[in-house]
Amino acid sequence: MKLLEIAQILGASLENASPETEIAGVAGIEEAGPQQITFLSNPKYSAMAKTTRAAAILVTPDFPAAGIPVLRHTNPYLAFARTLELFYQPPKYLPGIHPTAVIDPSAKIGVGAHIGPYVVIDAGVVIGSDAVLLAHVVIYRGARIGDRFFAHSHAQVREYCELGNDVTLQNGVVIGADGFGFARDGAQGWHKIVQSGITQLADRVEVQANSCVDRASIGRSVVGADTKIDNLVQVGHGCKVGEHTMLCSQVGLGGSTQVGDNVILAGQVGVAGHLTIGNGAIATAQTGIPGDVAAGATVSGYPAIDNRHWLRAVAVFNKLPELAKLIRHLNRERE
Repeated sequence: MKLLEIAQILGASLENASPETEIAGVAGIEEAGPQQITFLSNPKYSAMAKTTRAAAILVTPDFPAAGIPVLRHTNPYLAFARTLELFYQPPKYLPGIHPTAVIDPSAKIGVGAHIGPYVVIDAGVVIGSDAVLLAHVVIYRGARIGDRFFAHSHAQVREYCELGNDVTLQNGVVIGADGFGFARDGAQGWHKIVQSGITQLADRVEVQANSCVDRASIGRSVVGADTKIDNLVQVGHGCKVGEHTMLCSQVGLGGSTQVGDNVILAGQVGVAGHLTIGNGAIATAQTGIPGDVAAGATVSGYPAIDNRHWLRAVAVFNKLPELAKLIRHLNRERE
C-alpha cells in the first residue's frame, strides 16, 4: 500500500515524504524501517524523530518537521491504531460447534456462532448472533448475552449475568463471581452473605485478562457502555462504573463504589468503596482514594489530593533530609 493511500484513508497530510513509497507495515519509532510507518504522540520521544528510519512518522499538526517525513494528524495515536488495522487482521473463526462442547438443550444461541473445544453453556442461556467462544469458556445458567460476543479461552460468565452487544472478555476473566460479603458471627467466625444480585455489562465493554467484576449482594453491579477494564482489575460487588471510563491494570474498587463517565484510574489505584468518583476525574498511578473525588479533578498520592499539590509535596519530600539538617543546625545556633 502506498504512503499516499494511507494518508488519504487516515485523513492525514503528507509532508517531506514520497507519496509513492510502498508501506509494508508499522513499527515503534526505534525499530521502524524504510517501508514502515511509526508515530509520535509523546514529546518525550521527539529527539528520536531525527534518527528513525521510518518512511513517515504520524505527528500532530504543530510538530516541527524540519525535513523529517511526517503524516500530520490531529490524533496521531488514534491514526496509528487505524494504520495497524490496515496491516494486521486477527484470526477469523468460522461458524460451528466443536464436538467436545457441552450445550444445554434449553440454551439459545444466535446464528453464526463459533463454539470452541470444551466450551460449556448451561441451561437457559441466551447468546446473540455471531458470537465467538474459544476453548474452555463457561457460561453459567440463565446468563443473557448480546450480539458479537467474543470470549477468549477460560473466560467465565456466571449465573444470570447480563452482557450487551460487542462485549469482549479476554483470557481468564470472571464476570459475576460472588462479591466479598461476610458478616461477623461472634465466636463462630464469618457468615457468608448470599450474593443474590448480578453483574451487568453494557455495549462495547472490554475486560482484559484475569480481571473480575463481582456480582452484587443485592441488585446489580454495572459497567457502562464503551468502558475498558485492563488486566488484573477487581471491581467489587455493587459498584456502578459509568460510560467511556478506563480502569488500568491492578485497579481495585471496593464495594458500592460509584464511578462516573469518562473517568481514568491509572495503574494500581485503590478505591476504598462506598464513595463517588465524579465524571471526568483522573487518578494517577498508585493513588489511594479514601473519599469522594469531584468531577473533573485530577488526584494523586495517598490520601488522594489535588495532583498539583501532590507534585509540590513530592518535590519537598525529596528535600526533607536537607531541611531536617538545616533545622537541627538552626536549633543549635539558638541554644
